[in-house]
Amino acid sequence: MAKNSKIEWTNHTANLWWGCMKVTKGCDNCYALTFAKRVGNNVWGNDKPRRMIKDVWSKIGKFQKEAEKQNEIHRVFVGSMMDIFEKPMPLVDHKGNPYPEEENEFWNTGQLRDKFFNEIVPNSPNLMFLLLTKRPSNINKYIPESWKENPPKNVMFGTSPVDQETANKLIVQLSKVKGQRFLSIEPQLEKVDLMVEANDGTDRVLLDMVDWVINGGESGHGKRPFDTDWGRLLRDDCKKKGIPFFFKQIDKIQAIPEDLLIREFPIKN
Repeated sequence: MAKNSKIEWTNHTANLWWGCMKVTKGCDNCYALTFAKRVGNNVWGNDKPRRMIKDVWSKIGKFQKEAEKQNEIHRVFVGSMMDIFEKPMPLVDHKGNPYPEEENEFWNTGQLRDKFFNEIVPNSPNLMFLLLTKRPSNINKYIPESWKENPPKNVMFGTSPVDQETANKLIVQLSKVKGQRFLSIEPQLEKVDLMVEANDGTDRVLLDMVDWVINGGESGHGKRPFDTDWGRLLRDDCKKKGIPFFFKQIDKIQAIPEDLLIREFPIKN
């Protein structure tokens, strides 16, 4: 949980739980996995439980009160240490112990997700929740039925392509979700062309399917190279289509060239 997050494209981060599993090549150097291991949380993998974050609800409530007081819309990334559209997984406490039956109403991550969708989102009008997933095909499976026709105005659904193959696949899956949609093309591992025609039987290009593009390279130990011309291609195509473009980083070490220092948002505070 973080207030005033160090992630440049959000005001805050919120995690309902900690834990996930690797899905694409973009997960190979996952910072969240590294951090979880460092603090002793064995919560990564298809056979591992997830750690419940008990204070997330009160923290989100504080974010809402703060944004309301300032008469602003604040962005909340859900979540930096989890994937909200992962299949339901069992829960443990901060010591790795299952919760005693008499002490806890939540037994899996699906129940936490339902509480967030049904209780938190409707009561947080000053927060824009950024729900980023590597599993966009699961979104319509897990959101409330009412969202499928009337998606909430304070939610953006996002996915994380890292190369052309994942862009072709994940963006089409994301396009099947009604509502506001965004991409976090980070870490970008090769040239990605969003002006190619989508493989969904329409004449749309991939970029027509989203409302915001975030872009950047990889940082940390073992980071893979990023070509700034990849970012320029996305920047230029977003400009042609009128899509807000946010360039986050090359690798957290190299300075961002002035022509790529573009940080646009779909909504303004």
